[in-house]
Amino acid sequence: MDMNQKIKIADSVFAQEVDNEMVLLDMNSENYFGLDEVGKDIWNAMQQTGTLQEVHDAMLEIYDVEEDVLKRDIEVFVDKLLQSGLIELGEE
Repeated sequence: MDMNQKIKIADSVFAQEVDNEMVLLDMNSENYFGLDEVGKDIWNAMQQTGTLQEVHDAMLEIYDVEEDVLKRDIEVFVDKLLQSGLIELGEE
């Protein structure tokens, strides 16, 4: 996965933080998704940054984790969001 790709959250997604979790609602499909604390932090970083690399860098500031492990975890998370239609990736 190209870490320089820009992240675009779908216009149909509504996100609400509840306690230490994030609830995402896709208004088009009426499906909702629950994110744990780490998923919430990644989602928040996606809203505040432009690229996957910037999300990666932001997570390195929060979590004590090896860079390659974090990169794989972000890729898996992003793939799930892509498959669910919650985000799109594009050129920088």
